[in-house]
Amino acid sequence: MKRQNLLITIALVFLLGAQSFAQDQGTFSGSLEMNANFFMRDSAIGASNTPQYDNQLSGGETWLNLNYNYKGFDFGLRFDAYLNSNIRNPLLSYSAQGIGYWHIRKKVNKLDITAGHIYDQIGSGIVFRSWESRPLFIDNALVGVRLNYDLIEKERSSLLVKAFMGRQKRSFDEDSEEIVSRVFKPNIKGISLDGYWSDESGTVSLAPGAGVVNRTLDDNTMNLVVANINTYMPEDTFIPKFNTYAFTAYNTLTVKDFTWYVEGSYKTSEAIYDPKKDLFVDKPGTVFYTSLAYSQKGFGITLEGKRTENYSMRVSPFRSLSEFNSQLINFIPPMARQNTYRLTARYNPATQELGEIALLGDIRFSPKRTLNFNIFGSYINDLDNTPLFREIHGNVRYRKPRKYSLVGGFQYLKYNQAIYEAEDLSAPMVEAFVPYAEFLWKFDKKRSLRTEVQYMHTEQDFGSWVFALMEFSIAPHWIITVSDMYNTNPVATTEGYHYPTGGVVYVNKSNRFSLGYVKQVEGVVCSGGVCRNEPGFSGVKFTMTSTF
Repeated sequence: MKRQNLLITIALVFLLGAQSFAQDQGTFSGSLEMNANFFMRDSAIGASNTPQYDNQLSGGETWLNLNYNYKGFDFGLRFDAYLNSNIRNPLLSYSAQGIGYWHIRKKVNKLDITAGHIYDQIGSGIVFRSWESRPLFIDNALVGVRLNYDLIEKERSSLLVKAFMGRQKRSFDEDSEEIVSRVFKPNIKGISLDGYWSDESGTVSLAPGAGVVNRTLDDNTMNLVVANINTYMPEDTFIPKFNTYAFTAYNTLTVKDFTWYVEGSYKTSEAIYDPKKDLFVDKPGTVFYTSLAYSQKGFGITLEGKRTENYSMRVSPFRSLSEFNSQLINFIPPMARQNTYRLTARYNPATQELGEIALLGDIRFSPKRTLNFNIFGSYINDLDNTPLFREIHGNVRYRKPRKYSLVGGFQYLKYNQAIYEAEDLSAPMVEAFVPYAEFLWKFDKKRSLRTEVQYMHTEQDFGSWVFALMEFSIAPHWIITVSDMYNTNPVATTEGYHYPTGGVVYVNKSNRFSLGYVKQVEGVVCSGGVCRNEPGFSGVKFTMTSTF
C-alpha cells in the first residue's frame, strides 16, 4: 500500500510540477468529480441487506482528471478512488484506488500517435467502441497503442487510416496493490479507413468507411471454454476458436437536406452464451443498421432501422456478474428514445445483442419559434417476432420569451419485463400510459420556478405512479428542488409508498455542489441501450464537480 500511494503521489507531483515549470509554454487543465452516499436503511423499499446499509453506512467515488499540453505533446492522467462504493455492483461494497486512465499523444506531421488508455470507435461502434459511462461502472478503454495517418488531406476530400492494438481495461482488484488498473487477457486489434468527399457546391457529400477488428483469446480463457463444452451432450459440442473477426462497411450520404447513414457488419463464428439454452453455442453474427434524416427550418424527420443476430462482441464469452457491462468490445446503437422525465424513463429497453428487429421514428415540427411539436415511436421485436418494446410519445412546447414555457406530453409503452429484466420469466408485458406536464415561470432575470406533474397508469409491475416536482432557481448560484413519487395503485406491495426527494445545488463559476435526501424505487438504469437492475435507495447523496 505504501508503494502504491508513493507512486500516485509522484505521478500527481510530476504533472503539477511540469505545469509550474513551463507555464508560459504549456497548458494545464483538469476536472474533479466526487460522489458520496450516506445510507439510511428502509427494508420496505428494498434499501437493505447490503454492506452499506448493514454496517458501513457510507460510501463514494472520486475521479481526478489531469491534462497537460506542451510543444505538441498531450499528457493525460486520471486518479480513481472507490470507498465502500456500490457503483460496481449495487448489492456489494467495492473499495479500490489507483491510476484508472493515462495517455501520451503526439502528432508527427500526418501521423497521430497515442499510447495508454484510448477511447475511440469504428463507424457507429458496431465492431468496436471503447467508451465510458460512470453511472453503470463502464470504462471499456483500450489499453495499448493507436496510430492515425492522413493519407489524403484536401479541401473537399480526405482519407484517414486508423490502426490500434491492446487489451481492454479491467477494474481494480480490491486485494492488489497495483498502481494502474488491470486489463483483460484477450488481445484486441483493428484497422479502419474513413474517407470524405464533397462536390464543389457542398450540397452532396460522401463519408464512406470500412473496418475490421480481431479478438484473440488467451490460453486460460480458452481452457475454461473447452472445459465447459466438454460437459455438454454430444449434439451440443463444438471446437471453439481462439480468433474472432468482425468486419464492417458504412457510409454517410448527404444531399442537401437529406442525410442517409447505412452500416452492415459480419462477425465470424465463435463461442457465445445463449441464455435460452444456458450453453455456449458456435454461431456467426450480423448487424444491419441504417438511419435517414431530413431537416429544414421548422421541420425534421428521422427514421432508423436495425436487425441484430447473434452479435455478442465481448472480451470473453464468460459473463462476470460484477463486470458484465465492462466486457463489451462494441456498441450496438439503441433503438429507443432517451427519455428525461422520471416516469417516462422508468422502463428502458436494453439492446438485445443475440436477436432484435427494431424501427424508430422521430418527427419535429416548429410552425413558429415559440411553438414546437414532437412525435416519436419505437418498435422492437426479437427474431421470433415476439414483442419486446413499443413506445408512442408526443409532446408540445410553447414559450413566451422571458416569461414562461409550457410542455405537455403523453407516452404509451409496452415493455417485455420477462426478457429485459430476466428476474421472473412469467412476468406479464408491462403496458403503461404516462401523461405529463411541465411549467416554467420566470419571475425576473434571476428567479424562476419550474414544476412537473407526471402520472403513470399501469396494472403490472409495481402498479400506477404519480410524480410531482418543484424547482426554484436563483441565478447564477442556487437551485432548490423538492419532489415526491407515490405508488397510487400498488400491485407488487400491499400498500403504496412515498419516495420523497429534496435537495439544494450551489454553483460558483466552474464548481458545482449538490446535497440532497433521496428515496428511490428499484428499477432499470440504462445508458445508450446498456442497462442493469438496481435496488431501491434511501439516504443522502452529495456530489461535487469542478473544472480548472
